[in-house]
Amino acid sequence: MRQPAHGGNLAWAAALAGCPPDAILDFSASISPLGPPNSAIAAIMSQIGNLKHYPDPNYSELRLALSHFHQLPPEWILPGNGSAELLTLIGRELAQLAATILITPAFGDYYRTLAAYNAKVLECPLSLVVGHWSLVIDKGQRTKDKGLLLNNPHNPTGKLFSRDSILPYLEQFALVVVDEAFMDFVPPNEEQSLIPVVQEYPNLVVLRSLTKFYSLPGLRLGYAIAHPDCLAKWQLWRDPWPVNTLAAAAAIAALQDTEFQQQTWAWLPPARNQLFQGLAKIPGLQPQASAANFLLVESQESTSQLQQQLLKHHQILIRDCLSFKELGDRFFRVAVREESDNQRLLIALKKS
Repeated sequence: MRQPAHGGNLAWAAALAGCPPDAILDFSASISPLGPPNSAIAAIMSQIGNLKHYPDPNYSELRLALSHFHQLPPEWILPGNGSAELLTLIGRELAQLAATILITPAFGDYYRTLAAYNAKVLECPLSLVVGHWSLVIDKGQRTKDKGLLLNNPHNPTGKLFSRDSILPYLEQFALVVVDEAFMDFVPPNEEQSLIPVVQEYPNLVVLRSLTKFYSLPGLRLGYAIAHPDCLAKWQLWRDPWPVNTLAAAAAIAALQDTEFQQQTWAWLPPARNQLFQGLAKIPGLQPQASAANFLLVESQESTSQLQQQLLKHHQILIRDCLSFKELGDRFFRVAVREESDNQRLLIALKKS
């Protein structure tokens, strides 16, 4: 079975470890261990009887819930079958420009969608001074006929860019796409989302995911926030009914679940710090500071070999960084999980 480029491929991991998929302790996919929220599960159950009907093609209730959540008019919001589907639409949009500046190391799906439409890609690497990742785009690349694609917090480094560091680029590029798939893990008093300024910039697109924070990756649900004219055009490009009835119901319930949101913001910082400190004490490992629910770790040993050792001897899956060519076999990424799981990982790493 081919080694996956994404995290969370338990079928591949189980085949390598020689155990059932549910025996794998998965640190490779950055999904919150606290969910799904009970409110989302209840909403799913309440909609089972509606599976015999097509979803509302306009997703009016879902868009209204998102509009209340972000204090935006519903026409500025487009739900999708995970942010991956929306990213594909964005790739088609970016391919119409002279080139797209891609901040690297970059999520592999960005290359997929840009290659699908033969978009010209100009890579712009973060400063690879480990622990001091910085976003600086060469002045010669900042032209009005190009697009810019980046994520914030950045995957895989976990770096949180300030809103003010991104805003100047909105004046310098034809289209700026900011993937904020992990922004909801940042507490409201610290978050740096560009959603509050989206109505001021018709060339800004913000992508969000509901699957990581609320532990719903199997439902596939994300949304784009952008100018209504842009979203109306994308509607014409895609298949009808991209979001299923159960996903829409779960999303509406999750957005209103303030108790779950507060619980997550209270849980993550101490859990992340505890895992960070544990990793830092292991010789040969250097974890990087992160604003998200994962940690990037530099290793003096081959991380692909470490990944296989952890699977075969401990049934633990970490995310190697071979798909990030700038990082290669020197780094791995781990999700922040509950304390007992994190301790199991630390013990296994000490033995490897």
